[in-house]
Amino acid sequence: MSLNLASTYEELFNDVLVPISFLLQKHLAKVLEGVPRIDAVAARAKSPERFISKALKQDDEFNLKYSDPLSQIQDQVGARITVLYLSDIIAVKQIIDKYFHAIEWQSKQPERDAEFGYTGDHYILGIPDDAIPEGLEDRSPSFFELQIKTLYQHAWSEASHDIGYKAPRALSALEKRQMAFSAAQSWGADQIFKTLAESVTGPPSNDI
Repeated sequence: MSLNLASTYEELFNDVLVPISFLLQKHLAKVLEGVPRIDAVAARAKSPERFISKALKQDDEFNLKYSDPLSQIQDQVGARITVLYLSDIIAVKQIIDKYFHAIEWQSKQPERDAEFGYTGDHYILGIPDDAIPEGLEDRSPSFFELQIKTLYQHAWSEASHDIGYKAPRALSALEKRQMAFSAAQSWGADQIFKTLAESVTGPPSNDI
């Protein structure tokens, strides 16, 4: 199964997903043109290695989580928008809600208020027609994942993913506390810069 799935996805990756991600990045940048304090707009096709790794994940009873990975895995095409301040996320979300068809939205936060960890806004959105090359309509996925984060949220998630998720061994109790401490520092920096920005320039405008 995995060999056939791998070859099928690799062909899809090269022929369909990479061209779509290129056009999607351009589309997002155009839609967000003029919105202040956007640091970066990026889109990517999920690599074959990461797709297969996700497709072969098992649940607690050792059953495959995905019966049909090609139709069930929602982030074959993913995009990310990074902004300077927490208040800038509001402006970006208003644009996304206005111009895209939202299938799902989640504000990902630690499970308990006293914890610190991964934070970010995640959307599942319909892929706009402008991002699908002519002739690939029948092979295009229907949706893509969009993450909206501040620079601090993005930096922490990238570093913690590299150290925690991809680590060759389980983290010790001290290392987990160190990770949580770094998340708390990122959270604190976002809060301070939000306060400073609103003090200097005023609260964010809703006129989008």
